Amino acid sequence: MIDIKKESENYEAIVKDAKKAIEDVSTLEELENTRVEYLGKKGIVTLALKTISTISSKEDKTKIGSFLNTAKKTIHLMVDEKKEFFLSTTRTQQTADLSLPPRGQRLGSRHPISSILEDIEDFFSIRDFSVAYGPEIEDEYHNFEGLNIPKNHPARAMHDTFYLENGMLLRTHTSSVQVRVMNEQKPPIRIIAPGRVFRRDSDATHTPMFHQVEGLYIDENVSFPQLKGLVEEFLRVFFNNQDLKTRFRPSYFPFTEPSAEVDIRFSNRSGKQDWLEVMGCGMVHPNVLKMANINPEKFNGYAFGMGVERLAMLRHDIKDLRVLFDNDPRFLGQF
Repeated sequence: MIDIKKESENYEAIVKDAKKAIEDVSTLEELENTRVEYLGKKGIVTLALKTISTISSKEDKTKIGSFLNTAKKTIHLMVDEKKEFFLSTTRTQQTADLSLPPRGQRLGSRHPISSILEDIEDFFSIRDFSVAYGPEIEDEYHNFEGLNIPKNHPARAMHDTFYLENGMLLRTHTSSVQVRVMNEQKPPIRIIAPGRVFRRDSDATHTPMFHQVEGLYIDENVSFPQLKGLVEEFLRVFFNNQDLKTRFRPSYFPFTEPSAEVDIRFSNRSGKQDWLEVMGCGMVHPNVLKMANINPEKFNGYAFGMGVERLAMLRHDIKDLRVLFDNDPRFLGQF
């Protein structure tokens, strides 16, 4: 039996330690290291959230989940406040040199992300997929519950979500668009949902804002071989390589069953061949269909999702994701 009072005291101690650590930092780099220590993928709070699924008592699971989510939101708020303090201090120290000559006008170029989004939309539009859009500020139902991710579900720990004061959030994937379409349309449904998504993560391969394209096809007698054929065809066209080798690995997503992650055989700079993950996919979970009032006995479907920045990095041999958002004209001019 879990001692709830003791667990509550433990999480209060974690928040107290985090508060002192955040108060003691003197640079943005130190602040980011502290954030990762507590809220990163292997951070103290994140690892604790992942253990919720091992608790047998539903009541204890709910209470522990509530403690941890409160701790997580509190630490996020302290980090954001400290970051704003550093940034405001820096802004007051900067002054503009009005004696500098004006900059000349330069012609812009197509951003690689925009070009890749257009290529993806063109490929699927030819195959009768329509393009659907949805709000970037979402509610928890469309972002989580409607995708078979109920409250206190361990999978929520995988999404470092930006929560807003009004109870809304910045969407963590464009799957929320799929939920909206399923609630508004009757099958057959064949859409892709491109757009910006947001998660609390930042390093050479992750940014707090990035782009996804999610796909959904629901009809009678939809099969996994159909999904596999479509994904393989897309990747060969996208990378302009008809001999491209692909691999489907069994995986887990709350909204699909069975689920798979898709790898491609890719050569690195040294010429060595290796498998690289490029997207996830699977058959739509019956629970997702039921919540959208679609009869899972009559209809089924498949879904897939890909990160646009990851595809851009592979296509253009980019090693650091952050250069895509630096807006350096010397870099963007190459495209």
